Parts: sequence; structure tokens; C-alpha cells
Amino acid sequence: MKNVKILTDLFLTFMQVGGLTFGGGYAMLPILQREVVEKRDWATDEELADYFAVGQCTPGIIAVNTATFVGQKQAGILGGIVATLGVVAPSLVIISILTGFINTFAELAVVKNAFAGIRVCVCVLIFNAVCKLWKGSVKSKLALAIFAVVTLGSLFFDLSPVLFVVVAAVLGIGLEQFAPAARKSTKEGEV
Repeated sequence: MKNVKILTDLFLTFMQVGGLTFGGGYAMLPILQREVVEKRDWATDEELADYFAVGQCTPGIIAVNTATFVGQKQAGILGGIVATLGVVAPSLVIISILTGFINTFAELAVVKNAFAGIRVCVCVLIFNAVCKLWKGSVKSKLALAIFAVVTLGSLFFDLSPVLFVVVAAVLGIGLEQFAPAARKSTKEGEV
């Protein structure tokens, strides 16, 4: 019976995440952070950041990959499947309904204006999630150095996110081995 409850919780939680997120991918991060980390304690901020990083490096949609990872952690393979179905169900239903009407509504000024507002809101929500993840992830000089390299690289070079994740992993391994001072944690708030 406990297994049925967790599977139901996984499906409903990820259905809510999938149904309330506009903008896909990174736009889901704030809702995932609230639902998975804060409300249900299914993962830590660090684990969620790891899931997103791995989700960047694996084929498929980040939100689907993240739902699969969280679901699998909570209830095994079946949990991963159920969470994945939950996160994609709202999109499938909504897109199926809207497909017939999209050409008619897409050119309406009110629809264009609504989506312009939603895009701005999504940027703010992503920024908020990044700030929360920063507190949990950038706790050492090593992490700050990796953050700086990846941030500058992503600003100046139009490269695949997968490459940035790989570079960050290599830097993490390399700097850990060759820069003992980078291992020293800074006091919270110093970074």
C-alpha cells in the first residue's frame, strides 16, 4: 500500500510540475525545487542540480530526465516510469487540444502579449531558482572557479550545454587533484 501511495504522489506531483510550467526545461527548475526539494524532501538542492546536469548530458528533455531520476530514487524503475508519465501527461493533453486552434489564436494580440509576459516571468523564476541553487552549490573556491569558467564560457561561446557540463566535471576533478587550497570551504555568504 505504501508503494501505491508513493507512486500516486510521484505521478500527481510531476503532473502538477508538467502542467504548471511554461517555457519547458530550465523554467521547470523553480517548480521542481519547490515541489521535490522543499515540500517533499525527495532530493536535496545539490541532487536536483546533479539531476539537471545529468539531464543536460543525456538524450531527451531535461524535465523528463529529472522526473525519471527522482521517481527512480523514490520507487525504483516503476517510480521513474510513473514520474515520467506524470510530467509529460499535461503537455500531451494540452498540445492535443490546442493543435487544432493554434493557427487561429497565435496571431491574436492578446495571445502574443500574454506569452511576452510569461517569457519575462519565466526568466525571473529561473533566476530565483539559480540563486537558491547557488547557495547550495557554490560553497568553495573550487566551485566558485568552476562557476566563473562556465559562466564566462557560456557568455562568450555558443557551445553545447553538454560540453559545459563535461568541462565542469573535468575542472572539478582536475582542480581537486592539483589545487589543494581549492578544497577549503569558504564561510557561507563569502562566495
